Amino acid sequence: MKPFLVLLILLVTAAESISIPHVRGFLGHFAGSRLRNNAGAALHAAQYETRYFRQRLDHFSFAELPDFNQRYLVGTTAGLWTPPAPIFFYCGNEGDIEWFSENTGFVWEIAPSFSALVVFAEHRYYGLSMPFGSKEEAYKDAKSLSYLTTEQAIADFATLITDLKRNMSAEDSPVVLFGGSYGGMLAAWMRLKYPHIAIGALASSAPILQFENISPPESFYDIVSSDFKRESVNCFDVIKNSWDVLEAQGKYGDGLISLSGKFRLCKDLNNTEQLSDWLDSAYSYLAMVDYPYASSFLMPLPAYPIKEVCKKIDGFPDGTDILDRVFAGVSIYYNYTGSVDCFDLEDDPHGMSGWDWQACTEMVMPLSSRKESSMFPPYEFDYPAFADECIQSYGVRPRPTWVTTEFGGHDISTVLKKFGSNIIFSNGLLDPWSGGGVLQNISHSIIALVTKLGAHHIDLRSSTTDDPKWLVELRETEIKLIKGWINDYYQDKAFTAYSIIPLFI
Repeated sequence: MKPFLVLLILLVTAAESISIPHVRGFLGHFAGSRLRNNAGAALHAAQYETRYFRQRLDHFSFAELPDFNQRYLVGTTAGLWTPPAPIFFYCGNEGDIEWFSENTGFVWEIAPSFSALVVFAEHRYYGLSMPFGSKEEAYKDAKSLSYLTTEQAIADFATLITDLKRNMSAEDSPVVLFGGSYGGMLAAWMRLKYPHIAIGALASSAPILQFENISPPESFYDIVSSDFKRESVNCFDVIKNSWDVLEAQGKYGDGLISLSGKFRLCKDLNNTEQLSDWLDSAYSYLAMVDYPYASSFLMPLPAYPIKEVCKKIDGFPDGTDILDRVFAGVSIYYNYTGSVDCFDLEDDPHGMSGWDWQACTEMVMPLSSRKESSMFPPYEFDYPAFADECIQSYGVRPRPTWVTTEFGGHDISTVLKKFGSNIIFSNGLLDPWSGGGVLQNISHSIIALVTKLGAHHIDLRSSTTDDPKWLVELRETEIKLIKGWINDYYQDKAFTAYSIIPLFI
């Protein structure tokens, strides 16, 4: 069992596959489906063209190091875009940028009303933006991975924006940053570190306080558990009681083989922890994407997927084997389409395998599980043990206080009230990462938009006819705030032709 979530599991090197126990993440291992909607992806791709920017490997030294190609997507209206119209810039997450572009319809939808140019920039070491020419070389060892940091990634974005504006004669075009989850963290941090580059940031589901116990480490699993309990107390209890049953069955002579068959795994288990992680991941990601409509962001899922999981679990007659109930429930997540023959516990379909390194260096986000309030086994984050695992795997020791040193976090209200502006922190309380988010307004321009029934960066997703009223109103508020930032910028610049953007849709 791996109750400590950071962000991602499984780093694939040229030589072997390394897995760091007690590490998982926002959109990590087990989070994606091989069943990509190719027709939808092709339709979405028509909105942009793919470009590459020759990026510095190390922005913070003057050593002669090899550059690399950073991929970015530019809206196909670029030829019609006229500066000083705005630039909407998405800060890439820990994965393929096309995948995030496809799942961030909000930016594409609102850009025309602003006459804005849309840019999605890929994060270094993910997707096709690989230093040293290939993923194998980039992930080779601690030396080659040493340039995979948040600071370098944000500097990439700043350098790319500066170059784009210069080459497009758009020095006066205001830039608004967007990001969800880890990308939202980067958007907020970039606004703070490079206020001269971007006039504001929408940081959706960005747990910037999930460090050094600034937020309670139990919050993530408490929220996941609460999401299930609100649907069904019996469902909550079945899951809570299943861990001991699973562990006990795995101790029998052929227990692991039996469990592998019961859960239709492609390979036999080596230990029960592998299966526990797989189940833990499903419950956690279900809480993140408990959207009020059908979606295929992580997996093809029905509307309100937790409700459907609990219907499965609760639908069996009394006396049914508890693990049969659990398997039927998680199959809603892993096999809702019914097309999967067996389940691969080493799948990483979205190319997000770099996060183990980030978790073992600077992105140390301790999470625990409490017996009283959680449906997961109790667990206290053990930093010394975690550090030993990182040293064993990579030869590096984590720096758990570096993020708060570099970007802040402690006494966030006082600090941002004095030194920050124009940031929207949006969070839905069904999202387990909301426990590490900014949930209260800090100033008149650092705004917290909190929705009771919102899930993981739901506001950034494409609008649908099934959107509830609260979601429509949330997006309208975000649009109004962004328009206010842009109008203020144009008025300060005395661009009268661009200072008349209506504040309402």
